[in-house]
Parts: sequence; structure tokens; C-alpha cells
Amino acid sequence: MNTEQPWFALEITAVSEASEAVEFGLNELDALGTEINNLGKQAAETLTVNGYFRELPNDETVRATLHEALRIYGFAPDAIRGFGSRKIGQVDWLFEWKKHWKPTETAKFIIAPSWENLENSDKIVVRIEPNMAFGTGTHETTRLCLKAIEENYQSGMSFLDVGTGTGILSIAAAKLNSKFQISDSKFAAYDTDFDSITIAGENAELNEVGEQIDFFVGAITEETPDVDFVCANITIDIITPLLPLLIAKSGKVLVLSGILKEQKSLIESELQKCRIEDFSLETMGEWISVTVKTEQL
Repeated sequence: MNTEQPWFALEITAVSEASEAVEFGLNELDALGTEINNLGKQAAETLTVNGYFRELPNDETVRATLHEALRIYGFAPDAIRGFGSRKIGQVDWLFEWKKHWKPTETAKFIIAPSWENLENSDKIVVRIEPNMAFGTGTHETTRLCLKAIEENYQSGMSFLDVGTGTGILSIAAAKLNSKFQISDSKFAAYDTDFDSITIAGENAELNEVGEQIDFFVGAITEETPDVDFVCANITIDIITPLLPLLIAKSGKVLVLSGILKEQKSLIESELQKCRIEDFSLETMGEWISVTVKTEQL
């Protein structure tokens, strides 16, 4: 990555209740990170959500995407009170973001930034240095996938992470497997973004599982080896055409997320097209995950 290249912040002022919808919209615009300016402060009627970009999308695209995000979350367009943008340096971006990112705790894991001091815990700690790749463990879809791993991953299972981002899910599974003291399981992670794969590999080294996970730039194909457990935290438009392949590659468990609650009927229909009627759904906020026990098919 070229660290000398400037960054841009898109600043969206909205009613406080709509902050998650605005963050979703900014991620749909391919923001490389977001932060809310009043984390840790007293509640306010409005707040500003910042999205960080290499290049700013045009105003028309921004407004259309954010209005659709508001609609999905049940807000009218007037929930957004203002738009703005500014040019910033990379150091400024990282400094502001790191001030607000705190550890995320689940039943078995703690996802924490590399700089955070943690008290002694029996849980598995996954350290993440996100840099410019999406994924800090705080998003509902990541937590849904971690929950599915906690409940369904068994010692010795091979694991495939599709759309790995910063590598959280594959690293979590590898560290869970290490706790079982099984060393010969195979783990693989794919992402179409080169920078994400670079950062995911660095995060794996940070967590001392770098030698256990193979990272690949690109999409999975028919040649991708079959595994026991497939986790695909992507989006419905990517899941839909890939679904038959994802099912074929998962020998025991398939977990899908990145799916909005309003897309529930769509993913159910796609699963039925693949002759899958038995699956479980989990919901968190506006998002769902789907778990299929493929060994029973």
C-alpha cells in the first residue's frame, strides 16, 4: 500500500438512532473504515459518522446509497441532517479510528486491537491490526459467524474462510483448534482484495497461527479443496451465485452471513433451489446468519 497517498473523510450528520444505518451505507460505498464521533460521550440528538476513502464517491451515489440504507433500517431520508467531506492524512485516520475501537467479547473469544491491554481471561484472544482492511470484530455479521464457530466447530475440522477481510474468522478457528491441541488441520482464507489478504496474513502471524492458514487472493473455484467447515461472511449478491459451490465445498458445516433480515426470504429461496430445507437462522440487529449441517445432506 502507498502510505503517502492522501485519504478522504465523508462526514454524515444524522439522528443518533440512525448511526448503524449510516455506517452500513458507508460500507456499501466501500468505505475502508468508519467511526462515530461521539463514542464514549453523552447521548446527543445528532452525531457525525465518518467514512474513510481513497477516493470519494460522487454525491449522487452517496445520497442514493445512504437513503437506501436508511430505508432498510426503517428511517426516512430526513434522518440525515448533513453531508460533508475533508482531505486527511493516513496517520490522522488511524489515530482517530484507534481512539474508538475497543475489544469485542463473545462466548469463547475476545477480538481486540493489538494495542489494547487485557486482563487475564480464559477466553481465546484474537489480536487484530486492521490497518485499511474491513473487519474489527464489532460488526453483527462477524459476531454471528463467531457464534456459529463456537457452537459448531469441532477439533480437527478443516476450515475455509470466504471473504476473510482482516482474517478474524480463520484466525479464531485456528486458535480454537490449537486449544484442542490439534496441529495438522488445514485452514484457508480467500479475499478478492490484495490489501486485505496482506493484512490478514500479518494478523495471523500476530496471533501465532500464520503457518496454519493459507491465504489466497481471489475467489474460490471448483479446484478449491473441500473442507469440513466453510464460513462465508460476504453479501447476498455474492452468496447467491456461489451458493452451490459453497455447499459442495463444505463437508460438514456451512455458515453464511452478510445477509440483511429483509433478505431472509431470498436466502431461504436460494437454499431451497439447492434442495436444502433444513437450516438454522440467527439474528443480530439488522443481520442474519444461516447455518447448514451439510454432512446431513
